[in-house]
Amino acid sequence: MSEQKKVMLVDGMALLFRGFFATSYRGQFMLNKSGVPTNGIYGFLRYFINAFQTFQPTHVICCWDMGSKTFRTELFDAYKGNRDEPPTELIPQFDLIKSVVEALEVPNVGIKGYEADDCIGTLAKQLQVEADVIILTGDQDILQLVDERVSVAIMRKGHGNYAVYTPESFLEEKGIVPPQMIDLKGLMGDTSDNYPGVKGIGEKTALKLLQEHGSIDGILDNLDKLSKSIRSKIETDLDMLHLSRRLATIHCEAPITCSLEEALWTFDSSQALERLRAIDCDHMAKLVQVS
Repeated sequence: MSEQKKVMLVDGMALLFRGFFATSYRGQFMLNKSGVPTNGIYGFLRYFINAFQTFQPTHVICCWDMGSKTFRTELFDAYKGNRDEPPTELIPQFDLIKSVVEALEVPNVGIKGYEADDCIGTLAKQLQVEADVIILTGDQDILQLVDERVSVAIMRKGHGNYAVYTPESFLEEKGIVPPQMIDLKGLMGDTSDNYPGVKGIGEKTALKLLQEHGSIDGILDNLDKLSKSIRSKIETDLDMLHLSRRLATIHCEAPITCSLEEALWTFDSSQALERLRAIDCDHMAKLVQVS
């Protein structure tokens, strides 16, 4: 009987940023021999290895954002416009972390014009035909991808602490099904990504509307049944409602691919150490003694 295939899709930036801020709050930075900060990479590896040991995938892929300009910023200039520039100490770690991931023989996937979420959504859609998929992230937006063969592990505060969502657990917690997350964000907006949705409609009202009418289209078909206040808010912000829904939708047809063969976990600690030494990250060696 063949082993059940399980692919772990890793949101690389989520782990790197979390690893960086978890270790830099005192202003002390781990450096390699060349003087390049590596605390974010060190934190990334700790999270990555814990997740690997927790979920025991047979295949692993790491997905990355490839710059701040995407098709979403073309749709809406202010998209993610409220975010600060990354800390100076983190910037040189963006390229170095990909070399570390390569040293672990894990494919790096990313494409300009798209976010890591779009790569994750595309690969989840492609690979769930052949394997179970678990997505490792800190981003609630990814929950729209939860499906029968796609689960999402949201990293919580504290090392090794995850909220794992399946279609059943998502419905139980949220009261809606995963694809309705798109319309939820369309209605309430997203302060983290800096798009407003419908002004004056928060999560509680948005959830109630979706539970009653199923979707934004269902709500718009039944405007006459809504309270005067909610109807007025929606009609006033109708264009932004449609735009916010587009911004919230993960694009699952990005022009990328990664086969199961490429993603097979074939870790060799001696080879990894050799590769880490070549990129001046041999001080990470103790972390990568996983199998």
